Parts: sequence; C-alpha cells; structure tokens
Amino acid sequence: MLELNEAPAYFERYREIIPRFEEFLEHLKKPLPLYFRLNELKCPREEIVLKGLERQGVKVEPVPNFPKFYRVEPRDFPLGNTEEYYLGYIYPMTLSSALPVLALEPKPGEYILDMCAAPGSKTTQIAQATGDRAVIVANDRRLDRLAALVANLKRLGVASALTTIYRGEVFPYGVPFDRILVDAPCSGEGRYRQGYEGELLYQKEGHTNLPAIQKGLLVRAFDLVKVGGIVVYSTCTINPEENEMVVDYLLRKRQAEIVPCDYPLPHHPGVTEWEGRVFHPDLAKAARFFPHETESVGFFVAKIKRLF
Repeated sequence: MLELNEAPAYFERYREIIPRFEEFLEHLKKPLPLYFRLNELKCPREEIVLKGLERQGVKVEPVPNFPKFYRVEPRDFPLGNTEEYYLGYIYPMTLSSALPVLALEPKPGEYILDMCAAPGSKTTQIAQATGDRAVIVANDRRLDRLAALVANLKRLGVASALTTIYRGEVFPYGVPFDRILVDAPCSGEGRYRQGYEGELLYQKEGHTNLPAIQKGLLVRAFDLVKVGGIVVYSTCTINPEENEMVVDYLLRKRQAEIVPCDYPLPHHPGVTEWEGRVFHPDLAKAARFFPHETESVGFFVAKIKRLF
C-alpha cells in the first residue's frame, strides 16, 4: 500500500496532465461517494426499491444525466448486505465505471464481447442496456473471477450472456462481433483514495508488464470485431503508458479511428504527447476523467471504429 504522504511525489509526473493538480491531491483524502445502478431486469417497481432503502436509514438521490443511477448517503452504508442487493434489484457501481458501456452503445440483437468481464458490472450493464436481448459473451481468464461473474449474472437475472475462459490476447476467432469492450487490467491509479486507516486503497499488480498485456488485448479485440464495428478500450488509471500509448499502438498497426463521444461527466481530451513521445492526433478524441472533477474513480475511455 502507498502511504498518503507519498501520493504527491508519486503523482508528480502527471502534474501537467491533471487539471488543478493541488485540488486533485486534496481530493484523494476524501472517501469515494457511494452509488448504485437500479437493475431494470429484475426490479419490480423503482419506488419500492428506493423506499425500502430509505427505510433502512439512507438518503437516495438520482444522479443527473445517469438514468437509473443513484447516490447514497451515508457513504459507508453496506449496500451489499441489503435485501435489495441479494434480490438483484441494485448493483453498486461508481459513475465513471459506467462510461465505457455508454460509449459502447450496445443494441438489442447484437453480438457483443466483454473481453475482461469479471466481476460483471459492465456485462450486466450491457444486458440491461439491451433489454437482455443481445448475445453477450462474457470472458475472463481466471476461473476464480469467473465464479464471481457467474454469480452476478444469476443474481441480476441476466439470460443473454454466456461465459468463456480464455486469455483475451488469444480469444478464438469465429463470427465477428458487432461490439467489443476491453476494460483492461491496469495499475488502478484512478482508484487512489485515502482509506479509513489513513492508507490509499490501491495496490500495484507487481512487476507485470501491463502495457504489453493491454496492447495484446486491444489488437485482438480489433481483429475480432467486424468491419464498421466498435471497440471500446478503457482503464481506471491515469498513466498514458497504459492509455494513449496503448491506443496509439493500435492506430499505427490497424485501420482504425477514434470516434468522439458525448459523456455525462466532466472530461478532458486524451493527451497527444507524453514525455517527448508524440501520439496519433486521433487520441485527442479519447476522454480522460479525473476523480476531483467527477466525484468518482479516475478513468480513460477510447471508442474505436474498425475501418477495414
């Protein structure tokens, strides 16, 4: 774990790309707001769920521009221990975590791959967005994580998803997908937050070469999607080496373009230069989300269209 007094030095290399840098550092000392997504696939009536939670002593408010998302006070309320959670009526989820699926824009009847799906927050969001009427392949490389994914699919009543266990970089070819989500494993810097014991709730994944893995995942996803199809690449990190540099690699290897998106949270363009390296100009169409501006987790999202 990284101690809080080490955070300024750790993030210093990002000073030029994080707006209002000192405000960002101060924001790390605040607990993360608590949100949930109402699951329309199982929820009988919205007001019943909201009133049930309010009877348990919580204040529930809808989030503007995020249909079916609610903010909960107090922030430490144990949503996972409620009847509403066990019945699959709600899914705790940060706002920025919902952005990749909003960019994906899944439609009923489509063939969709969630390449790094566990524990299922975005798979279930895709199912909800399509009214459970798409064919969703939810993949993860680890059996233990796949178990959590299956549990969430069952709890939320998702019938349109099937699960597979492959390394994403070698996911087998077959019928081309209409849309693919690559919510890639990353260093998780966007999740930095002071915990209740004064620590930052963040831990690096050892010495894994994350950019190499991320490039493999993204290129494979691009090769699996049909011509004219969409791949969304996302991470919860600030590091350009895991964000823009990965997408830049794809843009220089394949016939692809980044599609601009409207997002319901404040955001900034992707960087087109980092530490002396110039990236593809299309990366200005990607989006960076910073926690002190969104009241959520830091995120990076790029919506990519396959041209040929």
